Amino acid sequence: MERANPINAGGGLALAPALLELLKPITWFPPMWAFLCGAVSSGQPFLDHLGLLVAGIVLAGPLLCGASQIVNDWFDREVDAINQPERAIPSGRVPGQLALYYAVAWSGLALAWGFSLGTWVGIASALGLVLAWAYSAPPVRLKRNGWWGNAAVGLSYEGMAWVTGAAVMLDGNLPPDEVLIIALLYSVGAHGIMTLNDFKSIEGDLAVGLRSLPAMLGADRAARLAGAVMALPQVVVITLLVSWQAHWQAATIVALLLGQLLAMRRLLTDPRAFAPWYNGTGVTAYVSGMMITATALPGVTG
Repeated sequence: MERANPINAGGGLALAPALLELLKPITWFPPMWAFLCGAVSSGQPFLDHLGLLVAGIVLAGPLLCGASQIVNDWFDREVDAINQPERAIPSGRVPGQLALYYAVAWSGLALAWGFSLGTWVGIASALGLVLAWAYSAPPVRLKRNGWWGNAAVGLSYEGMAWVTGAAVMLDGNLPPDEVLIIALLYSVGAHGIMTLNDFKSIEGDLAVGLRSLPAMLGADRAARLAGAVMALPQVVVITLLVSWQAHWQAATIVALLLGQLLAMRRLLTDPRAFAPWYNGTGVTAYVSGMMITATALPGVTG
């Protein structure tokens, strides 16, 4: 029996759920959280910039992150046809090359929205989009190698989102050096978070030639690497906070890091089984530390 064309079967409205699915709203939280950390680090009062704050959250989540998800699904369509044929593109719910046009149009919308919020916001948005396309699209396709792919995602989801949040609150101006340094450090740590996310697809990555770090290094070595990559930037953050006289923030990050290290001990007993658990414990402590650190920066840069 021939599959009904979703456009003919229910008009344009039939496409709406599938197009929303491609945006993957569940993935919007990390960049929106990093954006809010950047906004807090700017030291500007939220109520005085409420419209810009809302516009920036829309930029970080639905627009920039959403664009990266559409791009990724389009260029993964052949792999998804094997591993996840129920997804919107391989299932035919988004037919033909519509998803590619959607990715281009949504990226253009995100770029225009970013520049409307200021020059440096637009530049950060452009860099984020470049990383998103480079991550998924050939010939670069950074996701084929876990070292480069994880770095691209960490930089765009954490660092660029943080810088964007600060820049939006500073009327589109470039944030101070201290803010940029902290955003970069937490981006480096996010490389480890991305490694942990790859434990769920080791067999699939090996089958299609994607060199994720768990696939290349094995589960145990990849878990140890992820823990070290998450911990070391936080040690630098603690050192900086102490040097900036932000003592309660430094003490809190120490406590959160110790909690992560304790959770890491359990993760290492069976990395594949406990990676989802660690995402709910160790990673939660990591991102909580981001906001704690952000509260110290207005006193440093002011």
